[in-house]
Amino acid sequence: MNDSLLETARAWVDDDPDPVTRGELQAVIATAELGDDSAQVDLADRFRGLLQFGTAGLRGQIGAGPNRMNRAVVIRAAAGLAAFLTEELGDAPARVAIGYDARHGSEQFARDTAAVMTAAGHEALLLPRLLPTPVLAYATRVLDADAGVMVTASHNPPQDNGYKVYLGGRVVTDSGQGAQIVPPYDARIAARIAAVESVESVERAVAGWTVLGEDVVDDYVAAAAAVVPADASDARANLRIVLTPLHGVGAQTVERALTAAGFTDLHTVPEQAQPDPDFPTVSFPNPEEKGAIDLSLALAESVDADVVIANDPDTDRAAVATVIDGRWTMLHGDVVGSLLGERVASRGGHPEGSLLANSVVSSQQLAAIAAAHGLGYRHTLTGFKWISREQGLVYGYEEALGYCVAPDMVRDKDGISAAVTMADYVAELKAHGRTLADAIDDLARSYGVYLTRQVSARFADVALIGETMDRLLSAPPASLGGSDVVATDDMGEGFQGLPPTTGLHLATASGARVIIRPSGTEPKVKAYLEVVEPLGADGDVRAARERATAAMDALDSDVHAALGL
Repeated sequence: MNDSLLETARAWVDDDPDPVTRGELQAVIATAELGDDSAQVDLADRFRGLLQFGTAGLRGQIGAGPNRMNRAVVIRAAAGLAAFLTEELGDAPARVAIGYDARHGSEQFARDTAAVMTAAGHEALLLPRLLPTPVLAYATRVLDADAGVMVTASHNPPQDNGYKVYLGGRVVTDSGQGAQIVPPYDARIAARIAAVESVESVERAVAGWTVLGEDVVDDYVAAAAAVVPADASDARANLRIVLTPLHGVGAQTVERALTAAGFTDLHTVPEQAQPDPDFPTVSFPNPEEKGAIDLSLALAESVDADVVIANDPDTDRAAVATVIDGRWTMLHGDVVGSLLGERVASRGGHPEGSLLANSVVSSQQLAAIAAAHGLGYRHTLTGFKWISREQGLVYGYEEALGYCVAPDMVRDKDGISAAVTMADYVAELKAHGRTLADAIDDLARSYGVYLTRQVSARFADVALIGETMDRLLSAPPASLGGSDVVATDDMGEGFQGLPPTTGLHLATASGARVIIRPSGTEPKVKAYLEVVEPLGADGDVRAARERATAAMDALDSDVHAALGL
């Protein structure tokens, strides 16, 4: 056994303020010292380095050691952020808004952050209780906070937690004010974290921070309800909606916002209504995952609902399901993104310079929608930290169920205001005897069929992610879906005006597109596929969709092979 590693581990135990993780690590050390191979591997992994702080903040498995999410790591992160804010603002105290969800450790991590900020001379404003991420993002803007911290791992597995950072106030004053961090801020904060010598060296106050009142929540609910115009008709009251927060923190806030907007026939899945960090009814708390919304669809069938809206555990994402060809079907994120884009764009009255934006891996249909309505369009790197800071943004989305319908309210994805906007759309359609399926066909008639799909390769060994990308970049496929690849772009060299990022863009002679990139939050390599099929002279939407599906199936097969699946 490596004596240096053991010495480092014992020093970490001595510096850990949490008796639970101290005991956990002591047990691993003791077992490793007895020669247990699995314990030695476990210990080495826990000390593979400090959990990296990047543009997603922190995210990782809860447990003891520097390569895990725990109080020792969070206190160091808070101290680094506090030092960065002091560096930015000098003697002026920063204002920091802090929120947390229902995951294991979230409230303690939030309180530790408040204690560190207060001791560092900053003003810490703690949300009154566990709440959705969009409420924290809203509070960061309306309270003119210089930074916001949300303790959440979003839709990650139960054993994970995370630490998301927003910057605004006097630190970021451009169109990114109140958005998640981007370079170079992440590296600067990370450097300050790395400079923290020990947890013991970090001062923590025992009091002095402010616990905000419910008024900030009330104001958010009112703002979320107001993203749609007031409507005195019965259309909204006549819409039956099934909801699920997937054991997350969104149930009450989503219901309140919808009710305030006039939607009263709400049915929340009872088995998933209460926050539960173990997510007992789903194998993976992400609406995109197979089976995650099965209970919602069953409830929708039983109550004869008009639409299903499912939020992820921290409520910044929203999934939508509707009846298509007689079956309840969850819509792909790009379909919802285009529907909401059309909805926002068609309202009119947008000031000059307004634009729609989505991530480069999302559907190109949004560009067509923007052009049709005389709006600008931008594609961005993946992640709302990029989408939300576009100057003139009136709507943005990413295919992974993230939608920003009110960027002046929340400079991030917001599954609550998106739910209100979608419910309003479905209510209007229903009042005219139509459905979301009809609206999807309308998009096809206006712009053609844009069909997207994602293929993911999950890796137990994260080193294989880099190897897979290197292999594809050095020897990309020559054909895909029976069509020659006519464009191959290493996105690390920049792509269509975007900053360099790890990824491979492929375009075929048939017009299909594939982008392959490593996930920023999960141990996966993801491939994003898109086929565009124009309608024939007969305007037959179903026939065009069948042609697109056949082309996508062929493309999908070749991408699976390229990823070694």
